[in-house]
Amino acid sequence: MTTTAAVDQVFLLIIAISVALLLLVTGLMLWFVVRYRRSRHPQAEEVKGSTALEVAWTLIPTLLVLVMFWYGYKGFEFLRRPPPGSLEVTVTGRMWDWGFEYANGKKSEKLFVPLGRPVKVNLRSVDVIHSFYVPAFRVKEDAVPGQESYLWFKPQSMGPADIFCAEFCGERHAYMISQVIVMEPAEFERWLAAPSPTEMSGTEAPSAADAAREVMEEWGCFACHSTDGTESVGPTLKGIWGRTVTVIAGGQVYELKSDEAYLRKALLKPSDELVKGYDDLMPPSELTDEQMSILLEYLKIL
Repeated sequence: MTTTAAVDQVFLLIIAISVALLLLVTGLMLWFVVRYRRSRHPQAEEVKGSTALEVAWTLIPTLLVLVMFWYGYKGFEFLRRPPPGSLEVTVTGRMWDWGFEYANGKKSEKLFVPLGRPVKVNLRSVDVIHSFYVPAFRVKEDAVPGQESYLWFKPQSMGPADIFCAEFCGERHAYMISQVIVMEPAEFERWLAAPSPTEMSGTEAPSAADAAREVMEEWGCFACHSTDGTESVGPTLKGIWGRTVTVIAGGQVYELKSDEAYLRKALLKPSDELVKGYDDLMPPSELTDEQMSILLEYLKIL
């Protein structure tokens, strides 16, 4: 059974019970209207209680609720038990982007998975609470800072499935969208084994700009910053090197030159010197020394 089937079965059971109760109540109302209309009973009569009826309308709904609870609980148990041999992927939520990393260290901005194999998604967040939601597979789980959580699913058909954030997480929450790309198993293995642009060597080596943009995509920089001068949640990076920046630090407002020292500090401790006119939303960077060097060299030429 898949996560989709497990959730759908519970929903169909609840819908079936709800429809049956709706038809029963509606039918009884119509029957009462006809059976006890005023023309047939012009004088009111005393109605005596029925112990059997009272027991029935207490016991039957209670049993129905317990049945729905039982099936819901068994479905929840199934969703919390990833099958052995599941493909494990670490998913990082950040404002406002999803990042995916595989066991061999490969990273991507979309979730690539093989057809027919269970996938366990290990969730983490670097800033605020996000919620990883894939409607096609009926799975949703919160990514909470400082806490690891997980979910799993098993893709049974080809084609992309949308990924959303189901927890309001700030100004660009609605743009926190990605996709699950389902591939044939052999094709997925080739994709997983293929080197990323920054891992290539020789004549296939990427340009400095391509390597830097890959780093920025990996860390979700483009969710808040543009490289073409367009204003966004954060300052544009176009012409960032060498320009004068007005910042706020310790309640003081002053200007400084955007050089390597400033940019390095802005990436590692963005809240220390906040650019005037922008909210304090950027989390501290977890860039490696190599990624920091690649990014700083790229910012020089923007």
